[in-house]
Order: sequence, then structure tokens, then C-alpha cells
Amino acid sequence: AEFNAEEKDLLESISALKSAVTVLSKHNSAAFLQMPRSHMLGVAATIQNEMRKHSSLLEAVLTRSERKAAASFVQAPEDYFDAAPTFKQSYAPQSGEIFGILRQMKETFESNLSASQKEEMANQKAYEDLKAAKESEIAAGQAQIEAKTGELADTDEKNAQSKVDVEDTKASLSADEQFLMMLKEKCQMTDKEWEERQKTRQLEMEAVSKALAVLAGDDAHDLFTKTFNPAFVQTRSAEES
Repeated sequence: AEFNAEEKDLLESISALKSAVTVLSKHNSAAFLQMPRSHMLGVAATIQNEMRKHSSLLEAVLTRSERKAAASFVQAPEDYFDAAPTFKQSYAPQSGEIFGILRQMKETFESNLSASQKEEMANQKAYEDLKAAKESEIAAGQAQIEAKTGELADTDEKNAQSKVDVEDTKASLSADEQFLMMLKEKCQMTDKEWEERQKTRQLEMEAVSKALAVLAGDDAHDLFTKTFNPAFVQTRSAEES
């Protein structure tokens, strides 16, 4: 906005100075003596207005004598273009100085406008480059955010699956622990039954051993001999045959 206002102001000043230069060009040399008063006042007003608006700029361009000549022209433009051949005619050569001042002011404004436009173009390019760089950074940041969001979603999904796996593992472990407990109890019962069976078998073996010992003893042999009846055996054999 600031550049646009400055550019507009300089363009208006350049246009006004061009008009003033054109007016003086049409009334050059002897024709100066025939310049209408309205034209002279218009040129004087242009110089006064531009020197007031751009005093700081023109102060570095116009010399002190040129500024003094311009101020004198603004105060009494008729003294430079008097049609009557009086002593004021000696001022006529100064009309060329006014013409030169106008051209110098116009060229200064044109040069300043060109420099401002180039600076604005450079600033615009720098802004566009910076904007493009920032947009690229924003796009990269957005892509990174999307990637991180995707990674977070995957992580959450994996965590959820891991929780399910943990619950399943806990359930399986609990079942295995219960089975192991039952197995231990069964083993304990089996060991107890085996011990009892071993004790019973041991007692049976001891009883059998004692019975064999008794049967193998002399008392048992004598008793067997006394009670054995051969006739009974023969009779039984004859009956069977």
C-alpha cells in the first residue's frame, strides 16, 4: 500500500512536469514572449507544488541557486516572459534555466520511480520466494504430521492387539496353571496309591514267604505224610479211568 501511494504520487508529479515541459517547449526562444499568462501561472503552480511535496528529494538534486531561481519564478513568472522590452528583458535567458530545472525535476522523479519499482519488484520476488519456502515447509510439516498420525494409529492398533494377545496369554497361562495343579494333585494321588500298593504287595510277599517257610518245614512234612492216604489216590484214579 505504501509503495502504491508513492508510485501514484510520483506518476502524478511526472505527468504534471511533462505538461509543464511541453508548455515551455512550445514557447521556446522568441515564442516565450507570446506565452499566455494562464500557461505561465500553470507552470509556476506545478513547480511550487512539486517542490513542496518533494522538498527533501529535490534538495539533494537542485543546487541552491537553482532552488532560488525556481522560487523567484514561482513568485513572479511574468518577469521571465514579459512581452514588453523593458529592463526585465535581461531575465529572459533565465527562462532556459527554468526549463532545465523542470526537466531535471522530471528526470529525478522518473529515476526515483524506476528505482522504487525495481526495489518493489525485488521485494515482491523475495516475498514470493519466502512464501514458496514457507509453503514448502508447511507442506513438509503437514506430510510429517500425517506420517506421524499414521504411525500413531499403527502403534495404537498394535497396542490394542498386544493387549488382546496379553489377555489371551494370561488366559492360556491360567488354564495351564490349573492343568498343572490338577496334574500335580493326580501325581500325588498316584504316588500315594503306589506307596499303598507297594506296602500291600510287600505284606503279601511276606505272608507268602512265611507260608512257604511253614510248608517247607519238618512239621509240615510230617503232617503231610501222616494225612496222605495212597488208597484214596488209587481209588480216585480208578474211578476216573
